[in-house]
Amino acid sequence: MTEFNEYAPGTFSWVDLATIGAAEAKKFYAELFGWDFVDMPAGEAMVYTMCQLGGKEVAGLYELGPQQKEQGFPPHWMSYVTVASADETATKAKSLGGQLPMEPGDVMDSGRMALVQDPTGAILAVWEPRAHIGARLANEPGSFTWNELATRDTDKAGQFYTELFGWKTQVFEMPSGPYTTFLNQERMNAGMMQITEEWGDVPPHWLVYFAVADCDQSTEKAKELGAKILVQPMEAQDVGRFSVIQDPQGAVFAIIKLKNPGQ
Repeated sequence: MTEFNEYAPGTFSWVDLATIGAAEAKKFYAELFGWDFVDMPAGEAMVYTMCQLGGKEVAGLYELGPQQKEQGFPPHWMSYVTVASADETATKAKSLGGQLPMEPGDVMDSGRMALVQDPTGAILAVWEPRAHIGARLANEPGSFTWNELATRDTDKAGQFYTELFGWKTQVFEMPSGPYTTFLNQERMNAGMMQITEEWGDVPPHWLVYFAVADCDQSTEKAKELGAKILVQPMEAQDVGRFSVIQDPQGAVFAIIKLKNPGQ
């Protein structure tokens, strides 16, 4: 099992789900990934749920508030990057042309976070850990294993993230076009690809990938549980077999069976 006790700054370390139906989402992901849940109070009339595998935290889940629902906030998965200082990273993001949908703030004693929107429109969270370091288990079936940026301007986005987090880039020529890998301290950390006209009006976004033991079986199970399959199972050259899924409440994520897990 790939267990973690800390994450180096610049590393993706956590994912959580904002949903319009927490009870329904729990049922779906419990059956799909085998998750257990621990509910925690998180401020006035709010509950934050820790999703666990074998007692190890792998993700978070919460229900959008009434005002967010009224304003049409869509259900979504959010990716978090560990940083040494949420405040310093937020300030740097603004200096690089980014925006802050949420200014830095404390999450009780768990840590300090901010939401950063890159100059092309995609949003992720930066996380300064305290009591909560992030996922205790990753890269195993039922836990997150990859984060991927889809954007309409890979040059602008690439420059933003390399300057913000100190990432380096490698570009690979794939059948579908160039694919950029972001490296953090020489380790593969995330990916980036171009949104093409064939995608339609899909906005720039970060996509979370969860590892599975069998992509086809998990995709079929998700469909049986009421999900919509946006991308049918297909091979990613030298990487593995993946699909893209929209859960019954509307949040989009991907699953992948890696050819060489842990690499």
